[in-house]
Amino acid sequence: MNGFLLIIAITFWLLLLYYSSLNVAGIAFRSRATPEDRKGLAYPNVAVLIPTHNEGKVLAKTMESLVNLVYPGELTIYILNDNSADNTGEIADEYATTFPYVQHIRVPNGYPKGKARVLNYGLSLTEADYVAVYDADNQPEPHALTMLIESAVTTTGAVGAVGHVKTLNETQNWLTRMIAIEFSVFQLLMQSGRWFLMKLGSFTGTNMVVRRQALLACNGWDEYALAEDADLTMKLTAMGGLIPVVPESRTWEQEPETFRVWFKQRTRWMQGNLYLIRKTLREPSWRTGRVALHSLQLLSVYIGFVFFLVVSDVWFALGVFGVVHITYPIPLLLIWFESLVVYVVQLMTSTTSDDMMSGPNMVMMAVMYFTYAQVWIALLGWAAVKQLRTRNAVPVWDKTIRF
Repeated sequence: MNGFLLIIAITFWLLLLYYSSLNVAGIAFRSRATPEDRKGLAYPNVAVLIPTHNEGKVLAKTMESLVNLVYPGELTIYILNDNSADNTGEIADEYATTFPYVQHIRVPNGYPKGKARVLNYGLSLTEADYVAVYDADNQPEPHALTMLIESAVTTTGAVGAVGHVKTLNETQNWLTRMIAIEFSVFQLLMQSGRWFLMKLGSFTGTNMVVRRQALLACNGWDEYALAEDADLTMKLTAMGGLIPVVPESRTWEQEPETFRVWFKQRTRWMQGNLYLIRKTLREPSWRTGRVALHSLQLLSVYIGFVFFLVVSDVWFALGVFGVVHITYPIPLLLIWFESLVVYVVQLMTSTTSDDMMSGPNMVMMAVMYFTYAQVWIALLGWAAVKQLRTRNAVPVWDKTIRF
């Protein structure tokens, strides 16, 4: 038993060390000097794709932000309306009539349903050099797109670029605060750290640009992938492409405000990543070179993190109740407590660097390990069951409810 516990402890701490290293590297990357003024840079043509399906609650604010984008090159915005039954079409018509570079595209019926198919249809309509994607509930900052294109064009070997997603409704309740903190840690700081250490970036499904020729070369988005952004990351990385991370490029996105909506959204995300893990086992090119690091990242986040979360809980119980007696000088409970401290320090470091430190957020960080993080155990189990039940099902629009 002692030997088994020692192996678990070492592996657990290696995972913590990995995440801590990404945190430190992310801080170093974000502290770098501001890029020089890029006067004289030739800005390519960009097509902005906005996949929409019943987005009447949020589309007007999204379009208000998009038409206020500051971009020095030619820009065309495509509202890809996939058979909406609400007032999405009316809002799209209003903006298409007012702004000549906005087009309202009614996407024909087709299968499979969902975001990936709509994006592929949009891709077929444009000859632009780059394609940008914004979800219908996003409000990008005025220079967000320009910064993405500048990074994509000036980074050798880049096939696109990805920015940061901020939580628009962060202060709504405890759940939205925790989501905002999660994004700050795992999507911003650790994403920045991976780019700084390994030149690895991952698309987040929004606030991203991709070179159109690269998209065509990898046959666009996988229409059967629920996590189409992660799948595209894997395909382009397998082709040797780089995806630079641009933390300064920010978009603001509405996040779930109720636990039920959040759980359904994250179940879909988890299913999508389980699909990718299964796909990795079938794709030899995904298990070699730099793309193998992405595969390991998927495993560490969606399998490893949950596994060691369970181990941590068991570890805590063993230490509290003294079920197992070991001869190591460091008690089980102390080791568990140290891992909790590392977790909280990571949250505090990220929120501080992202200007999110506040009294309420500090309270959230203190309880996230015991609440928000623990739910991921149930998420993995439920997503695995659903993935097995629906592995051959045709994807449908399973959108997050807007508020």
